[in-house]
Amino acid sequence: MINLIGLGSSYTLSRLSRGKFQFGKPFSLSIEPTTACNLGCPECPSGLKQFSRPTGKLNIELNAKILREVAGHVFYINYYFQGEPFLHPDFLELIKQAKKHQIYTATSTNAHFIDEKKAEEIVKSGLDRLIISIDGITQKNYEQYRVHGDLSKVISGTEHLVIAKKRLNSSTPHLIFQCLAVKPNEDEIPAIINLGHEIGVDEVRIKTAQLYEYKQGNPLMPSNEEYSRYKLQKDGTYSLKYKTGNNCWRMWSGSVITWNGRVVPCCFDKDAVHQLGDLSTSTFSEVWKNKKYQMFRQTIFTSRNSIDICQNCSEGSKVWT
Repeated sequence: MINLIGLGSSYTLSRLSRGKFQFGKPFSLSIEPTTACNLGCPECPSGLKQFSRPTGKLNIELNAKILREVAGHVFYINYYFQGEPFLHPDFLELIKQAKKHQIYTATSTNAHFIDEKKAEEIVKSGLDRLIISIDGITQKNYEQYRVHGDLSKVISGTEHLVIAKKRLNSSTPHLIFQCLAVKPNEDEIPAIINLGHEIGVDEVRIKTAQLYEYKQGNPLMPSNEEYSRYKLQKDGTYSLKYKTGNNCWRMWSGSVITWNGRVVPCCFDKDAVHQLGDLSTSTFSEVWKNKKYQMFRQTIFTSRNSIDICQNCSEGSKVWT
């Protein structure tokens, strides 16, 4: 509670003084298990295999080091950034390490690697929340975004998880069907919601999609503007629907760590362009308070739109449940 009060007060003071105050440490993290992915989604650098940064998988020892350093203030870790987490051969060991520190854990998956045995292992690992991406009710529409994907594997993997939870009498992981709303699947959204309820997931979410190229329109942009992060302007171009000013709570509440220990500001820095420190050579506390991180926060409060990853930010974007 003291840490949260420090974060909140320093964020408020920093908004007034343009980023000069930093009390407390983040209560949430995103940690990347791997950059590898079996799919080829068109708006994802992992799927497109277009990273300029090194690719690989998180070392178990590095994960343990990070956990020791953040356990006193972090109570939520999303083991996801880029890539498919279940391609990490020891992914559930990462989860078990975090659970030893009583940290709430979450991840996101395309569910292609969850058979009956793996579903039981997931439930027993203690994973608290699992987002399952399902972006269509038919194979034809699903694979237009989840390129190389197999919808039947997503459905069967989800069913295995629901059954495993019942068999083991477990309330976790909290299962979320998440549909990324794009033009090919927007007419199927009601059916996706119904399918989630029929299978027995705990929650269904419809999420707007980030598109890299949007100003002149995009084939993936939904016709229904309610499902889009972008709006049509009078001149025929598109702009972000939700505007944000020179502020960002994420710079105080959380941080993102790549598979090789590089710290980046948030999940929009997919290619780790804005590296703020290296946890293989420094502690998290040292990185969190270093000059580079402080300067980045100050830029957020003075000229946020000058930062490339902030120019297509989803702060304020809509998610339906």
